[in-house]
Amino acid sequence: MMKNQHGFTMMEMLFVFSIFLILSTTTAIILKPQALFLEKQRFFSQLTSDLFYAQQYAISHQQIVTVHIIPNEHRYLINERGRGVLLIERNYSEKVYVYQGSLNLNFEFEANGNVNKFGAFFVQIGKNRYKFTIQIGRGRFYVTKE
Repeated sequence: MMKNQHGFTMMEMLFVFSIFLILSTTTAIILKPQALFLEKQRFFSQLTSDLFYAQQYAISHQQIVTVHIIPNEHRYLINERGRGVLLIERNYSEKVYVYQGSLNLNFEFEANGNVNKFGAFFVQIGKNRYKFTIQIGRGRFYVTKE
């Protein structure tokens, strides 16, 4: 049996393992705000794109298009009112909370692209609250942080 074996001692292995745990923990703490930021970007990008699509569909097909936001199921539906054709059904993250403001969570794009109602609803993502405003007139909308 050889007396001079080369290997790692228990102290060396524990030291390397503790460094690994510290690095992985700090990485997880640093990336958590990034995940919420990406959720916010994805939600607003998808919602605005879908609303622009609904507005353009209403204009091009000369049909009324309805938007239904269902917050307790974390999804929204966009469909053509006359024939009941479902255009878009989207689920969004459970980290995103949508609730009613001065605007109901159901509104319509008329055949000329205008909205039948105007006002605002609110979106909560993490500790941040955003106001989604739909203006009177041509159906323009924008998002502001509160």
